[in-house]
Formats: sequence, structure tokens, C-alpha cells
Amino acid sequence: MAEELVPVFRVENAREVVGWYERLGFEVIGEHQFEPGFPLYVFLRRGDVHLHLSEHTGDAPPGSLAYFYVDEVDDIATEFGVPVETVPWGREIALTDPCGNRLRLGVVPDR
Repeated sequence: MAEELVPVFRVENAREVVGWYERLGFEVIGEHQFEPGFPLYVFLRRGDVHLHLSEHTGDAPPGSLAYFYVDEVDDIATEFGVPVETVPWGREIALTDPCGNRLRLGVVPDR
């Protein structure tokens, strides 16, 4: 059986934040809402990487952090106007979504 860990980020308005994640190459693959007016839960995917956005207050603390390994960071850094840092374990960038959730995207030198 394959195993996978999927981060969940707390957001205030999932539909507004989705556009920010689309700039990173994520696509919406589904959403769930128990009924109109209830919090929305959105399923995102970029290749084999999954990420969930939740408007439910108890699902995740605001301002969470996830580390995301990518093949390269330069184009993403350019898209978001952030510097690429060289750190002992490779090259990485730091991003913060509109709701304060943080992503570090890194490239391991031998990848």
C-alpha cells in the first residue's frame, strides 16, 4: 500500500486563496462543503504532491509551515519576486500565502 502525507492549511476564504496556489502550479482536484454557508474544504494537487485548504477553524492552526521539495526554485522565485537562498542543505525560497501559511521550497543538490 502506498502511503502519503498531506498537509492541511487553514484559510479564511479558500476560493480566494486558490489563485495564489495556482501560481505555484497547483490545481483544484475537488472541494467539499456540507451545505451552502458552511466552511469549504479544497483539495489541491501539483504532480504527485497534494495539499488541502480548509476554512474549518479546528483543522489547522493559522500560520502553519510545510517544506516542499521541487526540481528547481528559480522560476518560482521569479514568479513571486523572492530571493533564492543557498543553505547548507541546498537552495530554497520562502513564501507566505495570503492567509499567513508558510511554504519553504527547496532543491536538494543531488536531486
